[in-house]
Amino acid sequence: MIRTYLPPLVSGTLFGAGLALGGMTDPARVRGFLNIFGGWDPTLAFVMGGAVIVMAIAWRFVPRMRHPLFAGEFALPERSDMTPRLIAGATLFGIGWGMAGLCPGPGIASFAIAPLEATVFSTALLAGLALNRMVFDSPAKETAHG
Repeated sequence: MIRTYLPPLVSGTLFGAGLALGGMTDPARVRGFLNIFGGWDPTLAFVMGGAVIVMAIAWRFVPRMRHPLFAGEFALPERSDMTPRLIAGATLFGIGWGMAGLCPGPGIASFAIAPLEATVFSTALLAGLALNRMVFDSPAKETAHG
């Protein structure tokens, strides 16, 4: 049981600590980064640049591996097409990110720093996910199009 939950717990904790240390859990800093026409704060570019470098190195190893270290197979995307639903979702995500100054990862990590704000953010996130399921995954839609 510990073998099953320890790797995601350690990696999630490390990820959350990195988000907090990098300033991604500070909505004012995120909004400052997104405000390219005002008082732009470029510090998050270094956080994102560091993440891109780590992932670029990691992706060099993935094709050589038969399976991940802690799973039976890789969970890689199978589709690469851009659908209207994907574009609309990305647009709403960007608008929400700009308004709240948080995205899901930093929003969850914020529970350790600002629990009230994180609760409001997470409640809105879960409500949006539920609304998406009700609109796009409803049984009425499936029978009408299936």
